[in-house]
Amino acid sequence: MYEALHHAAVVVTDLARAKRFYGDVLGLAELPDRPAFPFPGAWYAIGADQLHLIVHEGAKTLRGTRGIDSRDGHFAIRVRDAGEVRARLDAAGWAYDDRPQSVTGWHQLFVTDPDGNVLEFNSRKSE
Repeated sequence: MYEALHHAAVVVTDLARAKRFYGDVLGLAELPDRPAFPFPGAWYAIGADQLHLIVHEGAKTLRGTRGIDSRDGHFAIRVRDAGEVRARLDAAGWAYDDRPQSVTGWHQLFVTDPDGNVLEFNSRKSE
C-alpha cells in the first residue's frame, strides 16, 4: 500500500534566510515547479524525493532554539559521504554534531537550520 516518503515539510520564518542555508550552505537544488500557493515557500530535490519549506509565522512546530538535540524531532538525509556535508558546514562556519562512529552503524551528522529544525545526514561509516 505505501510506496515511499514523497516529501518532508519544515516550517521556516524567513524564506530568504532558509534558502541561503538549504541552497547555498547545503547545496540542495531548488525545484522550479512549486505551485502558486497563497503562502511563500520553496521545494528542494533530495534524490527522487523532496524537501518543502513553508513560511508559517503561526506554526506550533518551531523549537525556539538552535541547540542541536538528536532526540528531538528531525528528518534524516542519506548522503554518499557525511564528511562532504561536514566540509560544506565548516566552510560556512555552521555548528554541527558529528558522530562518525555512531552506535547506529553509520556516520551521523546533526545540524539545525536557521529556524532550529533538526536535520541528520548519514552515510556509511568511514573506515
